[in-house]
Amino acid sequence: MAKRSVREVLDQAGSLAFPGIYDPLSAIIAEQAGFPLGFISGYSLAASSIGEPDFGLLTQTEVVEQARKICASVSIPVIVDADTGYGNPLNVYRTVKLLIDAGAAGCFLEDQVWPKKCGHMRNKKVISREDYLQKIRAAVDARKGTDFFIVARTDAEAVHGLGEALARVKEACELGADASFVEAPGSVDQLREIGQQAPKPLVANMIEGGKTPVLPKEQLAALGFDLILYPLTGLFAASHALRNFYSYLHENGTTLGIESDLFRFSEFNELIGVEEKYRLAEKYGE
Repeated sequence: MAKRSVREVLDQAGSLAFPGIYDPLSAIIAEQAGFPLGFISGYSLAASSIGEPDFGLLTQTEVVEQARKICASVSIPVIVDADTGYGNPLNVYRTVKLLIDAGAAGCFLEDQVWPKKCGHMRNKKVISREDYLQKIRAAVDARKGTDFFIVARTDAEAVHGLGEALARVKEACELGADASFVEAPGSVDQLREIGQQAPKPLVANMIEGGKTPVLPKEQLAALGFDLILYPLTGLFAASHALRNFYSYLHENGTTLGIESDLFRFSEFNELIGVEEKYRLAEKYGE
């Protein structure tokens, strides 16, 4: 059965809070938790796959191949953080084609100078508005004949102010982008202005400890936001748990005393579908 499109998910859910994922296991857990949509976070992908910050260090090939594995592991649609498209409009065109082939349901495409930085980090730079709009044109052309969902993201607020950021996403959506995303507003007042002026559907990026206030879904929906993304929650939670459990094991030489907070072997096997593989193997005489 074909996966639903992002637009179909939004039409059914209205405003939706959904998580960042970064490997097949985190994607499977997100789907089993009941989320109808996932997002491959570039920050999480850089941290988990190469142990580096989100400074534009991952290549197009690395992102696409990880996206292919993640999209194949779940039945929910997945949006991919495509950064700047990894070059000029021709690179953007190829990136979108590759992501569609990898099974992605959509992508974020931003206007930073490459190599980019996480939107909540300092010293960001952006390309000109016209250069960014050419990238949007290329992405829209590349996805023709598909329901690939393009989110126009701008980091221009930090460089040129909110007015320029709003102008960029408005023009991007006029060219065919499906949603808008003004990254890293620093106050509720800015969120309110974005919610009033930016094209819908509209992304709110909730990073715990980041520049933007983390607000409840209901409040963000009332402000005008539709796609309420928690891109780093899974990464932060998993990393916090690993550090705590590894520290305990190192200090005590055992997991006795904390084993009740771990998955049981049988529980984890159920999570990753071990019995299904046994049944399939038996079908073929294994």
